[in-house]
Amino acid sequence: MEHPKTPYTVSWETKDETVTIEGPVKPEELSTYHFHEQLTAFRPADKQFEALIKIADFPEGRIIIARTADTIIGYVTFLHPDPLERWSEFNMEDLIELGAIEVIPRYRGDGVASQLLKVSMMDEYMENYIIISTEYYWHWDLDGTRLSIWDYRKVMEKMMAAGGLTPAPTDDPEIISHPANCLMVRIGENVPEESVKRFDKLRFLQRHQYRNMREGF
Repeated sequence: MEHPKTPYTVSWETKDETVTIEGPVKPEELSTYHFHEQLTAFRPADKQFEALIKIADFPEGRIIIARTADTIIGYVTFLHPDPLERWSEFNMEDLIELGAIEVIPRYRGDGVASQLLKVSMMDEYMENYIIISTEYYWHWDLDGTRLSIWDYRKVMEKMMAAGGLTPAPTDDPEIISHPANCLMVRIGENVPEESVKRFDKLRFLQRHQYRNMREGF
């Protein structure tokens, strides 16, 4: 499966200044920017920037950035699920994961994250993918935002809806370990029915494994 990428650029007015949102960005272009030192939600900023450049070079990898001049102040990543994760079980070429989305504190609440997702979906080829995002409350910035788990969940759902992702049921053990956790999904218009059925089986993998186990006896 080919993974063509058509880049888009949008200017977004915040309360302080204009932010440029663009992508998918090529690795060689990405490396010319400065990565803001406060983008540390997943690992130290320099290590995260290295990870983004690597993802941008993957055939399916997509990095959409928000920047002021040459400084990246936010980003979102898309790539195939980690080989060690449940979601890579069937090696689905048309399944990609929203792996990370982050915006520095100064620009949170300005709609930058939602715009990152909207720009991500401007490329018509995204209609060929099933896009997932696994949301776990222990990854949320509850201290920094001073929101309750449920208020944060509402904010997260609203943000994801900007990219067309909505909650979907699953029997994944980590997700069902807490009612605030959730699986967010967007199924593109061009995804074949066969892929949708395989994904439905993947969402309820434990159920299918249990059924197969019973039928094997």
